[in-house]
Amino acid sequence: MPAGAWVRDLRTEVRTTLTGVDPGLGRLRMAATATAAMVLAAAVMAGVRELTGQPVTVLLFAAVLAMVSNLSVNEPELPARRITTALMLLPAAVAITAGTLLAPARLLADVVFVLIMAAAVWVRRFGPRGFALGMAAFMPYFFTQFLQTGAAELPWLLLAAGVGIASTLLLRGWLLAERPERVLDRLVRAFRARVHAVVEAVGDVLAAEPGDVADELAAVRRARVRLNDTALQVVDQLEHLDRDSPEPGDLPLRVMDTELATERLAISTRRLMAEDPPPDRLVLRRLAAGVRGLGRATLTPTPTDRVPALLDGARRSVDAISADTEGGSERAQRVAFAVTRLADALSLAREATGQDPAPDGARPAAPDPTAAPDRTDPASGSTDPASGSTDRTTGTPADGSAAEDDAPDAGDGRPGLDLTTRQAVQVLVATSLAIVVGDLISPSRWYWAVIAAFVVFAGTASRGDVVNRGSQRVVGTIGGVAAGMGLAWLVGDHRLVALVLLFGCVFLALYLVRISQALMAFWITTVLALLYGLIGEFSAETLLVRIEETAVGAAMGMIAGYLVLPKRTREAFGEALDDAVDASDAALAAAIDQLCGLGPETSPVELARDLDDALATLRQRAKPLGNPLPRRRGRSGYDRILRVLTAVDHYTRDLARTSDGVTDPDWEPTLRPAGDRVRANLDALRDHLVAAIPQQSGPSTRDVDTLEPPADIGSAEDLVDAAEAHAARCTKPRKRYEMLAAARYLRRIDQAVVGLAVDLGVAPDPADRPRAAAR
Repeated sequence: MPAGAWVRDLRTEVRTTLTGVDPGLGRLRMAATATAAMVLAAAVMAGVRELTGQPVTVLLFAAVLAMVSNLSVNEPELPARRITTALMLLPAAVAITAGTLLAPARLLADVVFVLIMAAAVWVRRFGPRGFALGMAAFMPYFFTQFLQTGAAELPWLLLAAGVGIASTLLLRGWLLAERPERVLDRLVRAFRARVHAVVEAVGDVLAAEPGDVADELAAVRRARVRLNDTALQVVDQLEHLDRDSPEPGDLPLRVMDTELATERLAISTRRLMAEDPPPDRLVLRRLAAGVRGLGRATLTPTPTDRVPALLDGARRSVDAISADTEGGSERAQRVAFAVTRLADALSLAREATGQDPAPDGARPAAPDPTAAPDRTDPASGSTDPASGSTDRTTGTPADGSAAEDDAPDAGDGRPGLDLTTRQAVQVLVATSLAIVVGDLISPSRWYWAVIAAFVVFAGTASRGDVVNRGSQRVVGTIGGVAAGMGLAWLVGDHRLVALVLLFGCVFLALYLVRISQALMAFWITTVLALLYGLIGEFSAETLLVRIEETAVGAAMGMIAGYLVLPKRTREAFGEALDDAVDASDAALAAAIDQLCGLGPETSPVELARDLDDALATLRQRAKPLGNPLPRRRGRSGYDRILRVLTAVDHYTRDLARTSDGVTDPDWEPTLRPAGDRVRANLDALRDHLVAAIPQQSGPSTRDVDTLEPPADIGSAEDLVDAAEAHAARCTKPRKRYEMLAAARYLRRIDQAVVGLAVDLGVAPDPADRPRAAAR
């Protein structure tokens, strides 16, 4: 290696790795902007304090309002964010005035506090602005009780609130304003870095000794999880683009296609390395060459004009293995197919992001057996995957509207309290209990139980969420008390040092809040220890009381979440889900019949159009709903279901169109079992999803199927492999091309379905199960 080359390679790898650590730099920007606003507000009020002699509470109040106004405003468009931030001053001023004036009347102040918390939850029905204005009322009132403010401080507290909110408005609204399209661009780069991490991990597996790859496979699995999370962030960011931002086009579908292609490369490689006898070294070197080409193409610093050539080189490295029709090494051929498919997916993703398409001659003239045909179906009016309509790929209705998590439940036309009203009642009960029990523990620190009950309960979607959030908050609080006591002892009376550490801990709390509630609680508790030191009230007993009060508040939140007004059924969504899965099943069954030479009664393309209609209805039914499903890796809400079924719709339409051009009766012994397994998985997933939706008393939306537990879900990988092996042995190039494409679409459907089942915890991860011996 030339001198200095290893340094360049290391720098390149480090740059790519750092790109994926914080996808889109979302956590860093959010934490940095909020911390900067707090510092600015505190600096301004420090000057005011020097001139007026006011207590340090006015400085802290300004910093708190700066933090709250940063975290609470989440509207996608910049003008709307500016307006909402400015409007926060009104409820904040009312809450500060009420909290300060009512402080002497303890009982009345408590009643108003509970009502403000319930109202803060209820106004979430008005979307992101309602959420922000509710928090603008809740947090200032809470801090008037926490800081025990007096009436003489009221004018200065109002000034501090104005300074805090104005600091956020200045920084987040103008000086450090973020453009959604820039965030998306960074997320796409981070997604490519995550793909690179998986590819490099796969390369390490291929380079290792067969039979001794446990550590390398564990690294592949970790890289896959991170890839999945980043892909979700890209799709979520697409829903937050400004009206003036460029249309995303096919980017959502391209991200999913690249994600699935990358996962396929990882799974097929793991299976190859488990083969007995071990694969041939020459074959492994050829596959490794293709993987290295993919790795170089996905490096962050790679010039865009070099990427097409690198992807083409990766394809050519495995062309000989892909073209084998003798069945010499089926598992090696599947890895070769996976390399080609990922290269194709990356090429299409480049076009979706507006980068230069591959130059003429970059691909061989012969058709790629693993790529989708480039054609338009005039009968259905839909295009091929590379030019599909935006509404079908984004999961949003054609009118561009998007479902809001905080929208009311009443959209399904059924009676009963809507979501925000139920949550408001639950919060009212939880916080009322927390005040009573918290007061028994400490009449002067009861408010920690109240805020714990509010934070633990608010925004949770299931009993599991409540328990998990509450337990993490308690664990983090215990750790934070220990750390805070140590820091407070070290800092002593050095106020400047304490302020610097305080803002540093706030930054870490904000940076880690999306990663772990326990870490956030840890750093917030550390902040409170420093804060108590600044106002002269620090003691170990106070921090121990905080642990007790937090545990009580978490328990009260859990009780309310379990017992008070449990959520009513989402029957309308369940029925629409039923219809969508039935339509998918019908289209899949007809396409399999047609591929096997059996004429179905209805054209698969026509049935695919019925699936489109059913999916559109499902989107509409999901719009007013929250997220009642148990979350695993943050990926199992209604939006996740829609994304998966959108992918099923897309690949089913592709399979239907492909079935119009190719039939092979000899394919039935391997294709039919694969198709039946995929359909069974889809039907079982439907049962699990319907069972997970909270039901009213009375029959389920699927009376027959839900009398017994849902069927098991198992990956169809082995069966699709057998069907793909048959297609790969076809000697007619065009027919082989079409058959391999059909097998690919079937595999993609199964990957999407099983992937959601794994996220929900109702199916084992295909990457974890033992493999059958090589045939």
